[in-house]
Amino acid sequence: MELKDTIDGMISNDYRERFKAEYRQTKERYERLKGFCNRIEAAERTGREEPRHDCPLELLREQQKRMGMYLETMEIRAAIEQIDLNK
Repeated sequence: MELKDTIDGMISNDYRERFKAEYRQTKERYERLKGFCNRIEAAERTGREEPRHDCPLELLREQQKRMGMYLETMEIRAAIEQIDLNK
């Protein structure tokens, strides 16, 4: 999935569709950030050249953590409101 694939959901009149699109966008960004952080950490551990980043890894990991918490909150809300995030 790419972020552009969520455009229709983001402009939907149905809040459930907007919610699912927001969840998908957040999930995509979370996964990309997680992968980036993992590449930085792997490079640090192996002595390889790190991917370019201006922000300290600790701060990136903090952002990843909070994004994960937000996703969890969205998943709980989806369960309460019976919104299928997989459709």
